[in-house]
Amino acid sequence: MKLTLQQITGHNNQESCWVAIHGAVYDVTEFLDSHPGGATVILRCAGKDATEDFDSVHSPELLSEALPETALQGYIDSAELDKLKDTPNTVNEKQPKSVDDSPPSLQSLINLQDFEKVAHQSLRATTWAYYSSGADDELSKRNNALAYQKISLRPRILRNIPTMNTTTAILGYSTSLPVYISPVGLAKLAHSEGECALAAAAGKEGLVQVLANGSSMTIEQVMRSRASPNQPIFQQLYVNKDIRKSIETVRRAERAGASAIWITVDSPVVGKREMDERLNLAVTATDHTEEGKGVAKIVASSISPFIDWEILTWLRQLTDLPVVIKGIQCVEDAVLAYQHGVQGIVLSNHGGRSQDTAQSPLLTLLEIRKFAPHLIEGATAVGLGRPFLFSLSGYGEKGVRRMIEILRQEIETNMVFLGVTSLDQLTPEMCPYKTSFAGI
Repeated sequence: MKLTLQQITGHNNQESCWVAIHGAVYDVTEFLDSHPGGATVILRCAGKDATEDFDSVHSPELLSEALPETALQGYIDSAELDKLKDTPNTVNEKQPKSVDDSPPSLQSLINLQDFEKVAHQSLRATTWAYYSSGADDELSKRNNALAYQKISLRPRILRNIPTMNTTTAILGYSTSLPVYISPVGLAKLAHSEGECALAAAAGKEGLVQVLANGSSMTIEQVMRSRASPNQPIFQQLYVNKDIRKSIETVRRAERAGASAIWITVDSPVVGKREMDERLNLAVTATDHTEEGKGVAKIVASSISPFIDWEILTWLRQLTDLPVVIKGIQCVEDAVLAYQHGVQGIVLSNHGGRSQDTAQSPLLTLLEIRKFAPHLIEGATAVGLGRPFLFSLSGYGEKGVRRMIEILRQEIETNMVFLGVTSLDQLTPEMCPYKTSFAGI
């Protein structure tokens, strides 16, 4: 059935909401309340062409999964569709760039900060705010980096280092570097291949990827993008207010072949990410009755704050997959996690995106080493989130692989300076930490 411009634009409110996606017109009125990102996101596009907004976050397969066949109302021809498209929203425009829009050559990028600068210039303003922002005054975000500046390495000389072994294992799965891809949502905002490009790069470079609960791409797509059938993918889990959706996330991960479940618990509520929220204040629902929200609050609006340690018992009854708890921020909770029998813990303050002034993960590691050394001998690997998104921006899989190459070079170089041939030879004496924290 062919639809006219007038027929579509008339359905532009919460009582009757139609959107056009790739020329097909859907009635999404009944879907508004169940949309994981909240109704506001869809209402921004009510009676309009939502193709760009949809494609920037979702894969095409999601339409058939989320909407019943009866939602399809018809189609609009290309001439009418052009009239339907709005002028770009200024908050979504890319950062000012030079006349030459092409990104710098990958070989000209020599550290991770170079990728961040390129991403800042190439990403839309709202995407940059979502990826880069921290909570409130961003003290925790900055202190996460500053904590490492308090470490002084103690080089050893004349050690004869013919080769280096940078391999380790995470939950028994080998990784070529002590680095893994943290769960980062909405990667498609950085590149059209999103998490699939991350999976391909991780497999070819021998790293492990944790797939975000809010991934742009389905886990089935990501699994198909792996470099080899044995490449492990771990599934992140946020406990949904509708527990049935969390059950389906775990079941779907099992069916797809995920190797572990990483339950994230450090964001019972969403931190106030001011940069993200400021850019979205002007973006409101069509009838202006809803408050503008940042991308983070929209995406995380379905997360349940009403969980306790019993959620691990529930998860154990649901799956036999290994369970890792992400978001440990003090030694007391590390002990409790051990007592609840998880297979691993991730020390994280959510990249400084949850509670501002929360201590850095490095300090949490030192707490554990001092007060509960029986739990841990040291960190197995470090998860990186933002750097993978930044390297994805403008380059896709090739950018991610170049970033990993730089990391590999830096790790190997510093191992030579320290006089070690493998990661298991690293000791705390090689990197004293200068701090007045709690007598550590």
